[in-house]
Amino acid sequence: MAENRTFTMIKPDAVEKGHIGAILEQITASGFRIVAMKLTQMTRRDAEKFYEVHSERPFYGELVEFMSRGPIVAAILEKENAVEDFRTLIGATNPEDAAEGTIRKKYAASVGENAVHGSDSDENAQIEGAFHFAGREMF
Repeated sequence: MAENRTFTMIKPDAVEKGHIGAILEQITASGFRIVAMKLTQMTRRDAEKFYEVHSERPFYGELVEFMSRGPIVAAILEKENAVEDFRTLIGATNPEDAAEGTIRKKYAASVGENAVHGSDSDENAQIEGAFHFAGREMF
């Protein structure tokens, strides 16, 4: 995945509330092209591995429990400057601090249940995308 791709997940809270379509519409209306996407559910073990980087943080157990509680939509997005532009589109982790019109401002309930994940670097976008998708699943 080059610097023009990023990885996202629509998290269980947003899936449960029926926000998949609205979030995808906002993503595509912002110029992102979806190159891979699936509705799936992470097992507890999957969530532990995906968020392993946070394993020493106090919120790790809660995060793993939350991310494995229900389905997610995993997607790889393409656009020039994808990681930075997507981070701007989703807004701050805390929806109270997120800019008006951002995905988290519109759909997140709290810091813990913040509707979407977005990769924080090109390197992590590649790692996270490969965690969820085989090369033949990207178009």
